Amino acid sequence: MSPDCPIDIVLPWVDGDDPAHKAKMRTYITSQKEDTRPDVGGKERFCDMGEIRHCIASINRYAPFIRTIHIVTDGQDPKLEEYISALFPDGHIPMNIVSHEEIFKGYEQYLPTFNSRAIETMIWRIPGLSERFILMNDDFFITSPLSPSDFFRGEETICYASWYSTLLEKVIWALKPRKGGHKKISFKHSMVNALDALGGGRRFIYLTHTPRALRKSFFEEYFGQNEDMMIRNIQHRFRHEDQYNSQELFYISEARSGRCILVSPEGKALYMMPSKGRRHIERNIKAYGDGRGYMFGCINSLSGAPEADINRVLEWFKKCVSFDGQP
Repeated sequence: MSPDCPIDIVLPWVDGDDPAHKAKMRTYITSQKEDTRPDVGGKERFCDMGEIRHCIASINRYAPFIRTIHIVTDGQDPKLEEYISALFPDGHIPMNIVSHEEIFKGYEQYLPTFNSRAIETMIWRIPGLSERFILMNDDFFITSPLSPSDFFRGEETICYASWYSTLLEKVIWALKPRKGGHKKISFKHSMVNALDALGGGRRFIYLTHTPRALRKSFFEEYFGQNEDMMIRNIQHRFRHEDQYNSQELFYISEARSGRCILVSPEGKALYMMPSKGRRHIERNIKAYGDGRGYMFGCINSLSGAPEADINRVLEWFKKCVSFDGQP
């Protein structure tokens, strides 16, 4: 890929332990008690375990072709400059702090938001964002050297995912029991919502916990013609079952135009959920080794594990990304 096609990374981040953030969120909690539901606005959604430091260190080590890392926050700052500069004294990828006010400009009535799906719907509005960009979460990391062609090849976009039956997911959703008058908001259900918004289909693209390559111009055009769809996603301050996954919207559209290459994440993406317990942790550490055979990974819901398990995972994590300054 030529140097005139820069690639940025967008990284939404929040420090849920910030007293100001907690106070702001309490103001908008309704009778639905959003802060008690892990799938909506529970503390698990906002807890910061410092993963962003290792995430950004791994990007610098294994994806140096990235032009800029845009960190999207609600008036917060992870204060990473000193840490990353110490790891990479010869220079590192520039980091740009982006406020919610910037990406919601003209739609400030929907702020503040505590909803990652609403935020992801608006990230294409980051000032100066490159046409080609990669969306990552702060619990993602890279374990092996990558190149631009791992995400973009000419006019085609690489998506690490597979097809999944729409009917099967709709049956699962229909059978899902209600707790407290609500069904647990499903990751897959948000993808089906995106498919339905595009006219439906027998299969949707089942996205996994991997970096997602996207194109700004798609969202500019789509939301320019369908502002109601943008508002549908950003009007909810907390996650809602009516929302769709905006990346799914992109990938389904690109697949139908023949511009999306689906690549199985099997053997390329490692995934761990430490809250499942020590046996789960040890089984995955044994299976993944030092992570070098994989491209990237995700450690999900680290805060839900006991302290001893958190320390065990972080010890292994550091070896995987070599963020301690060793090659």
